Amino acid sequence: MANNSNTTVTKAEIVNEIYIKTQKNRAEVKQLVEELILLMKKGIKEDKELMISGFGKFSAYAKNARKGRNPQTDEPMILPSRNVLVFGLSKKFRDALNRKRAN
Repeated sequence: MANNSNTTVTKAEIVNEIYIKTQKNRAEVKQLVEELILLMKKGIKEDKELMISGFGKFSAYAKNARKGRNPQTDEPMILPSRNVLVFGLSKKFRDALNRKRAN
């Protein structure tokens, strides 16, 4: 996977890593990754939360409309309400990240 801190891990890279490690059919691996992502999306949409033990929790919530300003014109405006998604690391994962950084 990508080692550079300025890169993003893509779905294709995930598929490739699983393919290399399992030697399964690449098309099957791609389909499984797609299914996993669909299940995650469905869980978040329906339950507003998705927790993956040892990794973290995704939580969706509605953000109310609020006052803002247009940065180009500096004119006040109302920013519409919207849904947002936040992610919180599990304690186990946070501890592992901090151990790696400390060494």
